[in-house]
Amino acid sequence: MAGNNLRFKTNYAVSSKIEPFYKGGKVQISHDEKYIFCTCGPRVNVLQIATGKIVHSIEQDDQEDITSFSLSPDDEMLVTASRALLLKQWDWKQEKCTRSWRAIHNVPVASMTFDCTSTLLATGGCDGTIKLWDVVKQYCTHNLKGSSGVVHLVEFHPNISLLQLFSSSLDCAIRIWDLRTSKCICVLESHYSAVTSLAFSPDGHTLISSGRDKICTVWDLKQRKEKRTVPVYEAVEGVVVLPANEDCSQLGVKSKDLHFITAGSKGVLRVWESSTARCVFTQTLPSAPVSSPEQTDGDPLSLVYCLPLPLSNRLATVTAEHNILLYQLPSLSVQQQFVGYNDDILDVRFLGKEDTHIVVATNSSQLKVFELATSSCQILYGHTDTVLSLDVFRKRSMFASCAKDKSVRVWRMDPETGHVRCVAEGHGHSNAVGSISCSRLKKAFLVSGSQDCTIKVWDLPGDLPAVGEEPAQLVAQITEKAHDKDVNSVAVSPNDKLLASGSQDRTAKLWSLTDMSLLGVFRGHRRGIWCVQFSPVDQVLATASADGSVKLWGLHDFSCLKTFEGHDASVLKIIFVSRGTQLVSGGSDGLVKLWTIKTNECVKTFDAHQDKVWALHGSSNDDLMVTGSADSNITIWKDVSEEELAELQAKQEDQILKQQELSNLLHEKKYLKALGIAISLDQPHTVLKVIKEIRQDKEGPQQLEKTLLRLRQDQKESLLRYCVVWNTNARSCLDAQAVLQVLLTHLSPDDLLQFQGARTHLEGLIPYTERHMQRISRLLQSSMFLDYMWQKMRVTGGKDSGELQGEEMDASPQGIFILDKQSEQEKATHAAQQQEQEDDNDESKAPDSDEEVQEEEESISTSKSANRQARKEVGTNGVENRGHVSSEESSDEEDVMEISTSKSVVPTPCIVRDAR
Repeated sequence: MAGNNLRFKTNYAVSSKIEPFYKGGKVQISHDEKYIFCTCGPRVNVLQIATGKIVHSIEQDDQEDITSFSLSPDDEMLVTASRALLLKQWDWKQEKCTRSWRAIHNVPVASMTFDCTSTLLATGGCDGTIKLWDVVKQYCTHNLKGSSGVVHLVEFHPNISLLQLFSSSLDCAIRIWDLRTSKCICVLESHYSAVTSLAFSPDGHTLISSGRDKICTVWDLKQRKEKRTVPVYEAVEGVVVLPANEDCSQLGVKSKDLHFITAGSKGVLRVWESSTARCVFTQTLPSAPVSSPEQTDGDPLSLVYCLPLPLSNRLATVTAEHNILLYQLPSLSVQQQFVGYNDDILDVRFLGKEDTHIVVATNSSQLKVFELATSSCQILYGHTDTVLSLDVFRKRSMFASCAKDKSVRVWRMDPETGHVRCVAEGHGHSNAVGSISCSRLKKAFLVSGSQDCTIKVWDLPGDLPAVGEEPAQLVAQITEKAHDKDVNSVAVSPNDKLLASGSQDRTAKLWSLTDMSLLGVFRGHRRGIWCVQFSPVDQVLATASADGSVKLWGLHDFSCLKTFEGHDASVLKIIFVSRGTQLVSGGSDGLVKLWTIKTNECVKTFDAHQDKVWALHGSSNDDLMVTGSADSNITIWKDVSEEELAELQAKQEDQILKQQELSNLLHEKKYLKALGIAISLDQPHTVLKVIKEIRQDKEGPQQLEKTLLRLRQDQKESLLRYCVVWNTNARSCLDAQAVLQVLLTHLSPDDLLQFQGARTHLEGLIPYTERHMQRISRLLQSSMFLDYMWQKMRVTGGKDSGELQGEEMDASPQGIFILDKQSEQEKATHAAQQQEQEDDNDESKAPDSDEEVQEEEESISTSKSANRQARKEVGTNGVENRGHVSSEESSDEEDVMEISTSKSVVPTPCIVRDAR
């Protein structure tokens, strides 16, 4: 398929991830303006603003959702409250809980805040009470009662000398508490809905409150009266006072009166003059659709938080879709955008000349363009319903999208600024457009497939509109009724001459793009087809189906060439890699698989997602791929095949050199260094070889003891681990026992138990050691039987058995032996007489112990039976007269020897006798 020098990919590693870090709840920015703290279920995630990466994640041990949290003004302490009614104090930089205590509230804590000294912490509960805690001395200082319902807002007065606390609950009133007397000194009533935010003027004499009743109220705190009500005509979630010493003329500020910014359900920032109650500036979002007057509060564009960043003169807003935007004042230009939660990832594509960006389609009408270096995001508005599919043009500076709103759009990215804008749009389908594909050779056309079972070919205009102009209108040149059910996928061939389509009707079709004539149908899948892809080099089409298989088809005869099976569920996406010699597939089982086409082999399976893998795309250099899943995670994968191959080769070369060095050290009898190298290789067989070499030395036991005691503790741990393996084999158990003898003799039990996994290793040694002991005991008994039989044999023409006592037995036939030939009757008579004589002798002797008597009787009985059998066979077969032992007798002796040696590593009985 490709060049012979092409190397297959063997592995991918996760390069980076874009994960959800905010799923709703409180958001707070550190006072040094470097980090964003936000809740995500049972965790508080800390996002570094400069890099867009999650640097810390504070997680509850009990996995209970966090209901509220607060960061101290000195950025040192973080306190969280969970549904378990516990307050926990964290050293968030070390991700360690330093203290936890009962919240005393009978129900979860809904709000909390620190005072400016980082000493007092106020918690508002769902039970209508407010409690103040001295976090330094660790005790509860106040218990304020009087609020009705959930206390969802608590704020300290910025002038700590006043010792005043402001709170709001479900009664829509603002209460002022005097902490000296623990009493409510005033109730400010103006709102008819929940109060959402409080903002103090720089001098602390004026308070601005916002609510969902579409008004803001300006309060005089000296007289504790309402100064003015500002109708804002939207539910306001956040209010921020503009700094008085800054030039905010770009925001319509022309006087030195108090001005404030509101953020609410309309999704735009507006500046208001408190003295006249009029709006002096309204933010415009050129890329966002115009908000309708009837826009509801639940619109995804609505803002839920507005936070000031005074050090850098910036402003942060949080949208209902969990996006965090940072604006620069006074221009209100967007500096950074972070996406807290993506929902389902439906499609993703690399974008940019060097694949520096990715464009993502989520379960939303907005497109998100991420810069991979910083994770900063640009949100693209245009579609009015969920975007379903994406595709890029050849140079990757333009891409196309299609959505449930029955439209297709073409987008262009400015290569210098990275700004993306819509340059063309087309309408014409009668149902949701589920797939789209762009031309491969030039920016001439795109093809869309819809749930209305049709395929449309759209031509792009030669001149696309410039910046600031309206998008060009696309007109479908060809429309074809392609399938009987939804068209799930379309793909343009690399030469722009063919088109493939896959449908829910379980078929894939091949079309000619010149006139949309049908060339052939691919049949064979048992369920609907989710994806079709052309090979970049061969005349082959790949299809992925809901039946869990991937098939390769020949374009000449439309026959199935290969079938890849391995996914447990639907295969949703496929791409070709390695110049068309390999496939990567993503399935609804959450797995990504790498296949080699030639061998039909699944090379690697990647498990990095917890839900359906809808999105899969490869970079232009074929060294990266990106996957997106319904678990909201986007994963960037890097090809590490070459790195692993180079690492493997280097490791092999290093092992060869170490093996050579090891041989030289053994030859030079430098056992300590040789054993250290063998252990470093982590090869038990090589270590065993060194141990055997040491034991074969003239001073084996002493040398082994000297060498083992000079090893480091980690090397002894490895040696103990190897002994467990060696001890399971009869061939290496003696070496294992020799090592164990040294370790157990010279190391105390306390030292041994400090070894990693020592208890497990010792438990593994005991059963096999007992088995070896039993085997040696049986061998000893067998050798005693042979020894006794040899000494009791009557031999004519040789030495008596008594003369052989104390001499080493020689089993080889050295002299001429003639066995006594007797009839069977004479043998029996002689044996009976001999037995009676031996019995009389035994009775006359006093044995040393009952055990010796029993052992002697068993030996005599065994010897007599063996003698009878041997003589019977000799009498039957006769003997040779040439001075050699008969063949039957020789065979019996060999059998006995074979039985004894098969149960022991001891080669001859004499060795055992000497050892005894």
